[in-house]
Amino acid sequence: GDGAGPVSRLGRIAGHSRAGQRGQGMIEFAIIVPVFLLLLMGMLEFGFVFTHNLTLEYATREGARVGSTLSDGSLVTATCAQIDQDIIDAVTKVLKSPGSPILGYPNGVTAVNIWEADVNGNPIAGTTNTWLNKNDGSGTFSPPGSPVWTPCTRHSSTWLTGACGGTTCPPDSIGVSLAYTYTMITPLGAIEKFFGPAGPATLQMTDKTVMSLNPTN
Repeated sequence: GDGAGPVSRLGRIAGHSRAGQRGQGMIEFAIIVPVFLLLLMGMLEFGFVFTHNLTLEYATREGARVGSTLSDGSLVTATCAQIDQDIIDAVTKVLKSPGSPILGYPNGVTAVNIWEADVNGNPIAGTTNTWLNKNDGSGTFSPPGSPVWTPCTRHSSTWLTGACGGTTCPPDSIGVSLAYTYTMITPLGAIEKFFGPAGPATLQMTDKTVMSLNPTN
């Protein structure tokens, strides 16, 4: 009879210890799971952002390639006045192609810019033609009222008399850039919206491609 007391007390101590371990495990689980979910959503969102950015890069590259190939219109049958529209068509064809992640966001691309690039690949002041999204759900763009860098004046010749001080001039370089508003897809956007300003959680993205016009002699 006297020995039952210590054994009972040991059992109660062991029981309290196991309950404490279970409680500690639940607390650790409650702490770790939200962190893990945040990391998982962050990786998923990064993947979506990366895919959208690749599409934007491909779109500007296609636009610049068309602009480079058509040059000033002297090597093709198309009229030079149509060249910028052909560039925009090439950009939108990529953005709205099957499998494009931009397809569900036709109004996400706010503008497409066509401009003359300097030697560093930056826009030369006063040469940017901005095509604005019509924002009617069609994903089409309106041309500028009066283009400041008209396709007919673009120089693809490797020699421009007097333009380079008597030396050989390289052809003009054309740049195509766009601005895109990315809307977050995973619940991470809802979390950001909760702590941030009203409206959907978005990320502003831009991309540009610069190519030299196909040279002629």
